[in-house]
Amino acid sequence: MSPLVTLARRLFAALAVVAALMAPPLMAPAWAVQPDEILQDPAMEARARDISTELRCLVCQNQSIDDSNAPLARDLRILVRERLEAGDSDAEVLDFIVARYGEFVLLKPRLATNTLILWSTPVVLLVLGGLAIFLASRRRRSDPAALTDEEKRRIDVLLERQD
Repeated sequence: MSPLVTLARRLFAALAVVAALMAPPLMAPAWAVQPDEILQDPAMEARARDISTELRCLVCQNQSIDDSNAPLARDLRILVRERLEAGDSDAEVLDFIVARYGEFVLLKPRLATNTLILWSTPVVLLVLGGLAIFLASRRRRSDPAALTDEEKRRIDVLLERQD
């Protein structure tokens, strides 16, 4: 092998090692959660993590508080853990935070009248559009002005004259 190929392989291997070290493992805990936030009880910590993945970081907005490094996300993670230690159920913790911050804090909005309208509008518009296209194609297919017998005879006479 040429020295250039060997050098390229070694460079590629080194880059692969660096990329592997920089990328977080697939099943590793979130990097945003600080060691001082983690609860001693593993079951309680797992519940806190599950709840944290359902809550939106109000600073980042496209991340859960479990994934965000923002100070507000840290405060919310601590609040979740405090409520769990106080004996709240998962639903009570979520209700408490939603009562404080509003429905926007949920990454997956609850089904309510306003969210039902939000999610059903595209489907309704798609059905109405399909119906409009169907009706327009039916109108186009039907003969809007059918010829009378007299008109058909006149056309036949005109066609015979041309021949």
